[in-house]
Amino acid sequence: MKPEKTRQLIEDRWPSTPLASTTELQEAGIGDRLLTSAVRHGTVVRVRRGAYAQNLYWNGLKPWARDRLLVDAHHLSTGGTALYSHLSAARLHECQVWNTGPLIHVTTGYANSRASAGTDVRTHRAAVTEDDITRLVTTDGKVFLATSLERTVLDCARILPLEQAAVIGDHALRKGASRDDIQRLLSIGPEKRGSRKARILLDALDGRSESAGETRTRLLLHAIGIRSFIPQFEIPTVSGLFRADFADPEARTVIEFDGAGKYTEYRPTEQVLLAERRRENALIEEGWLVLRLNWQHLDRPAELKLRLQVMAERSRRISA
Repeated sequence: MKPEKTRQLIEDRWPSTPLASTTELQEAGIGDRLLTSAVRHGTVVRVRRGAYAQNLYWNGLKPWARDRLLVDAHHLSTGGTALYSHLSAARLHECQVWNTGPLIHVTTGYANSRASAGTDVRTHRAAVTEDDITRLVTTDGKVFLATSLERTVLDCARILPLEQAAVIGDHALRKGASRDDIQRLLSIGPEKRGSRKARILLDALDGRSESAGETRTRLLLHAIGIRSFIPQFEIPTVSGLFRADFADPEARTVIEFDGAGKYTEYRPTEQVLLAERRRENALIEEGWLVLRLNWQHLDRPAELKLRLQVMAERSRRISA
């Protein structure tokens, strides 16, 4: 079948959902021959066995949105019987997940679960109580079984480096997870592998951080021995109240993390940048110094420490 005809038939017959199972495609008139042709010509992407998406839709997704869609694809192709945990549960709870990879994570009380089969799946064997399980319903009515928000944070803490686990944990606290419940889950039962990492994470969590970049900035500041910066610190100015990502009131220094989404997700970029410039000018008029960081700066801790030392000295000279 010619590529153009294949593309047209796929567009005309594709179901209303962006992700479709083999059965749903067959019911829509996309049989094995047409589907095979569409995959071969690049019109359709095989997301995983039994789950497909149109190429234009798949290629238009951000990497993290693709990782989330992989969970949907697993759910679709396995009948929705798996208990999603760890990173997959974090994605289902709509927590921010940073730099962790696309593997599907499921937890089962027994080995070789059919629902977890596949090279794209990591199966965790562990005891799970009814209190550990939540049922999440999507806008289109699909029901996902996932570990609770608190259990998810604890599970991620056991297997991830601190930065990645803290990004999930900080967001979970903002979404209403209970630090006490996480601590309780950690304390019950025998000591497990990763428990020390989980205790370190609990001490490091701070629900005031509003993005992965802010979480990483806070952890980096602590790692280089700087703990004077307060997250989400409110500063009155002539132009109104300014809420800084981080501020050191004594040194009168502000740190702002500039993630791209900060300026593009809610209002037109030009409008947001102008408002940001006005707020920064108001801070400077009040005698504050402003340091802006981006993702690249977080990979250069020695340079950041030196910059903050220079700014602290400058602040002392201005105040003298």
